[in-house]
Amino acid sequence: MKDAAYAKINLSLDITGRRADGYHTLRTVMQSISLCDTVTLLEGNAGEIEVTCSGGAPCGKGNTVYRAAEEFFRRTGKKGSASFRIEKRIPAQAGLGGGSADAAAALRLLNRRFQTGLSAENLREIGLSAGADVPFCVEGGTALAEGIGEKLTVLSPLPECWIAVCKPPEGISTREAYAAFDAPGRAETGSGSTGRLLAALKTGSLPDAAAGLGNMFEAGNAPGSVRAIKARMASAGALGACMTGSGSAVFGLFGGETAARQCADGLRGLFPQSFLCRPIRSYG
Repeated sequence: MKDAAYAKINLSLDITGRRADGYHTLRTVMQSISLCDTVTLLEGNAGEIEVTCSGGAPCGKGNTVYRAAEEFFRRTGKKGSASFRIEKRIPAQAGLGGGSADAAAALRLLNRRFQTGLSAENLREIGLSAGADVPFCVEGGTALAEGIGEKLTVLSPLPECWIAVCKPPEGISTREAYAAFDAPGRAETGSGSTGRLLAALKTGSLPDAAAGLGNMFEAGNAPGSVRAIKARMASAGALGACMTGSGSAVFGLFGGETAARQCADGLRGLFPQSFLCRPIRSYG
């Protein structure tokens, strides 16, 4: 059994506060894109969970797929085994949610394999234990995520477009990005980009949506290559460009395929992990 694990981009990202338990609260608009990993569920050794990955991704108990599967069996009471093979294409430490997308795909596969009939809401609850972006990745599409990512509101889809995505050599761990944000002198309130983006999506205008892009992490821990990539995307005709998540990948929105393809191809000569993508609607 196989499932596609689609990457996500953050069209907007505001950090709105910090809870007593140390988790940060967010207000962010997420969008699924066609860049994806492939997750395969195989028969495993009795009573065991196994995860193997291409591309050197961690495959032990720290892997998000392992944690999601472990929680699935705990919550459902099912006694079984699961062996997952993950074919990685989504870059790590990029802000593209690859690990979360893999965990969500694993939950969808387990739900089918064991015929548990869990709703998307049930899968989101299970997935939250593996990562804050997993609930969104269960169904994907275009959604507003609030809280630590568990409060989701389905939105009008991003207008049809082409998306160039570029991951520079520098990676950024989520933990390091939040540590930089929490450094003395930094504010803990949102920049308001999410409000602008939500208003833009209601118009159905791609230029309006592109003008509303924003990410609070960009001003803090973003490497210089992020600015350089954004500048190249703008010169190639991007309507707007922004870093996604805690970085370091950058995406640009284009109205036409030709300009987007030329941009992605040009960036690939400098940064091999460059991709041409489309928006993806909800799995549901």
